[in-house]
Amino acid sequence: MSNIHKLAGVVEVDGFQYEWELRREPQWGDYDGWQGMTVALLQKDTQRGALLEFPPPKRLLKGMPRGRLQINDAIVSRGIRAALLAGWEPASRGKPMVFVVDADGN
Repeated sequence: MSNIHKLAGVVEVDGFQYEWELRREPQWGDYDGWQGMTVALLQKDTQRGALLEFPPPKRLLKGMPRGRLQINDAIVSRGIRAALLAGWEPASRGKPMVFVVDADGN
């Protein structure tokens, strides 16, 4: 059995396909402290992307060692729905929109 973590993929939400990829793993920043992972989204055949910013894992805030990334298609699907409800219009033009979500993608 392979231990390769899925860092990109395609999910279908409400009849549309969205490509996603992990852009940043949780990391320490001198200015902001711990930052969570960031996932980039793009609806197929559209221009405007979105970024989902997750909170840092609680284990890092407690000083524990880094665990494996907790990202899967279900979390990404919930994040896509949250971004759409918050005003993301994938068919419009412009810079990628940034959305802060919780650890479950809501």
